Amino acid sequence: MNPCVIVSNRHTRARQSTLRQIAQLGPFIEGSLSPFKRPGCSQPGWHLTFKQRGRTRTLYVPMELVATVKQWTRNYRQLKTLIRQVTRHSRALIHRHLANRRAASRSKALMSRSPLKSC
Repeated sequence: MNPCVIVSNRHTRARQSTLRQIAQLGPFIEGSLSPFKRPGCSQPGWHLTFKQRGRTRTLYVPMELVATVKQWTRNYRQLKTLIRQVTRHSRALIHRHLANRRAASRSKALMSRSPLKSC
């Protein structure tokens, strides 16, 4: 068994499928979009809240960009979910590879033993 070869199985196929989904994902932005009450206005204003160098930052989002920024934040959450899926499948590939290597090693050890002589 070649240790450098990753055999195609359900994890490799699922990982490839998830990577294709990541490639099709549109623009994204990290953060949360939150409404806030503007004095004297019936419509709320919107802030994008995010972390930058360990500090919470807030960015005003103009009304004409709110729908677009909402989609970007949804895309970011979807990206995080997809990254976790790729990670899970990659870990499973490593686990499977190690299990196969151990099994091959045990099999080789059993084959190399000389048969027991009967008295």
